[in-house]
Amino acid sequence: MSIPKHDEIRIPVLELLKKNGTMKLSDFTEPLAKHFNLTETQVNEVYPSGNGHIFYDRVSWALSYLNMAGLLDKPKRGMYKINETGFELLKTPNKIDDFIEKQLAKREPSRQSKKITQEEFKLDDTSDGLTPQEKLYASFSNIRKSVYTDILNTILSKTPTEFEKLVVSLLQKMGYGGEIKDSGLVTKASNDGGIDGIIKEDVLGLGRIHIQAKRYKLDTVIGREEIQKFVGALAVAQSNKGVFITTSYYSKGAIEYVANLNGMTTLVLIDGNQLAEHIYNYGLGMQVEQTIEIKKMDSDFWDSMKDDE
Repeated sequence: MSIPKHDEIRIPVLELLKKNGTMKLSDFTEPLAKHFNLTETQVNEVYPSGNGHIFYDRVSWALSYLNMAGLLDKPKRGMYKINETGFELLKTPNKIDDFIEKQLAKREPSRQSKKITQEEFKLDDTSDGLTPQEKLYASFSNIRKSVYTDILNTILSKTPTEFEKLVVSLLQKMGYGGEIKDSGLVTKASNDGGIDGIIKEDVLGLGRIHIQAKRYKLDTVIGREEIQKFVGALAVAQSNKGVFITTSYYSKGAIEYVANLNGMTTLVLIDGNQLAEHIYNYGLGMQVEQTIEIKKMDSDFWDSMKDDE
């Protein structure tokens, strides 16, 4: 048979996790190849661009979608484990694809229903109405979102103190504190007064940004009450600048409360998606995996040539 698509790999992946417990990505290749009766040539087949093995990439995408849909967990980086939701849905495997689509739609209602990965870049395939360039951008967006999920899951596997250090480093990476030596500080947990970190904006420390970092599960909502407590902590610290950063998300009431604060206090809310995006964009703990160079014709160069009459 041909190399299976990533959505055809989902159920066998869940069955393997049910049988074997925690597994890493490389552990899936051999048993899945055997399950689908793939030859060694098929397992080792690479994309025409030479960037990666097709089967391995599709297994990775299957795991990514199962993780984003909440059917499996990542107890630590690079490791996968089926959870209770996954066990329950595995009893009715015909419902798994619909469940995944619905869960992904909740994460991003405007998300296109068609998932685009490397193997779908075909110049003569215009049945979905997308140009090759649009497919490239859509695929790039999907890859970024998958990495965002990995970032947040990795953060959740670390200690609260490490998260506080991370957000201080991120704000420094974003330019806050400038070239000031030791501009970032993580406060002591035993006596932080509701402040997890501080960024000094000038040499004398006259201007300061106070930080609160909450490492919550992705589906945990942060309400107005928590934000009010932080505003109170800012008042005690005699500070009018604060950043509240979380791995989860804020309620409508919390967002409205911050929007209606008087001009004496400036408070910025950063939710999980924004946090992952900032970490990605500013390259904190990230490395470039692949660079794709796309060129277009230089109109000045070609227009300078005489046309054939």
